[in-house]
Amino acid sequence: MKLKTRVFKQLFAIVLVTGLSHSYSVAQGLRDHNIVDYGAISDGNTLNTEVIQRVIDMTNENGGGRVIVPEGKFLTGTIEMKSNVELHLKNEAILLGSTNPLHYKSLEMKGRPESPKKDDNSQLALLVAYKTENLKITGKGTIDGQGRALALNIDSLHHAGIVIDPDYGEETNRPNEKMRPKLLRFSSSNNVSLLNTTFKNAACWGLSFELCNGLVLDSLTIYNRAYWNNDGVDITDSKNVRISNCDINSADDAICLKSYYPGYFNDSIDIYNCDLISGASAIKFGTASYGGFKNVTVRNINISDTYRSAIAIESVDGGIIENIKMTKIIAKNTGNAIFIRLGHRAGAKPGIIRNIHLSNIKVEVPFSHADVNYDLQAKERPFHSSPIPSSITGIPGHNVEHAIIEMSTLPSLEGLQKGKHIFH
Repeated sequence: MKLKTRVFKQLFAIVLVTGLSHSYSVAQGLRDHNIVDYGAISDGNTLNTEVIQRVIDMTNENGGGRVIVPEGKFLTGTIEMKSNVELHLKNEAILLGSTNPLHYKSLEMKGRPESPKKDDNSQLALLVAYKTENLKITGKGTIDGQGRALALNIDSLHHAGIVIDPDYGEETNRPNEKMRPKLLRFSSSNNVSLLNTTFKNAACWGLSFELCNGLVLDSLTIYNRAYWNNDGVDITDSKNVRISNCDINSADDAICLKSYYPGYFNDSIDIYNCDLISGASAIKFGTASYGGFKNVTVRNINISDTYRSAIAIESVDGGIIENIKMTKIIAKNTGNAIFIRLGHRAGAKPGIIRNIHLSNIKVEVPFSHADVNYDLQAKERPFHSSPIPSSITGIPGHNVEHAIIEMSTLPSLEGLQKGKHIFH
């Protein structure tokens, strides 16, 4: 009897453990969905758009969870992100953007404010989102847009008369920005986090966010030098934004705050502990500046090899720029240190720039062109790349107000001997 009882207890324990294990696996399955389990193929050639979209939709419909991209190369066109979904890329996972422009789409965005500026800002992207909540992209994998091949295919389709770009740049000899997909295009979304992932090679801007609230970009690597107009990060009329511990190398502006919508602002933006390289400006406000920018702090930034400005603050479309603080910024091989411009390109009346505080800034301005080592250089000029190393400029009757710059403007002897101007 005792033997039978012992055997029964052992069998019961096995059944109980098996049952618990099964329950755990079911629960785990509700949280994590590996795209390979649903038919995704990691050969870098098979188009996985429908599979990945189906897994994201299912995860969203089941209340949320993680969509796992495992090791391998997964080719895809446009994917629409949904609320409460985390896209997690494992080590050695690559989400590879298709080089066929017909594999990209823009979302219908009903209820979005109307922008008076319509000549840029592509609606196309590899990852898109509109009016979503609680989105995440995590993991140490890579999202690669294959932007140069994609842009050249777009160019070829235009010249072949198959897909005509009505705004094709005849002087620049390249397709307009609106025809070229970004890596990310998130609009009107709340509580968005991007953590630890590598993003590279868009055909246009890299990571683009507009009208968002609660945005965290932390520990990202962004390498966006595949084509022209390759911004790193663009933040448009968004609130409560943190960009931290990021390494950004871009052929155009590295971190750019834009304002496309009158009456809207970039507000409460915190940028710190970032390394920036830029074929244009490293940290830029504008040029699109219809609403404005306020309550922005920037600190502990290293800048190098930047063609135009280390810091550019521009209101030319009627926007208000106020309460800006920047400190502990080091820039080497940079076209100019500070460019602050109040102009009147558009808008009913000129905007306002006020309450700007810049301190603890050290900038080295080279005698040569700062982008001499870039694959895609800015247009060569017959004069020094930065005849004015720093400037603060308004227009008659409209001055830049209350700007404090704690720095001297005398180049050091050591810097002159090395062929550099050093401002600190």
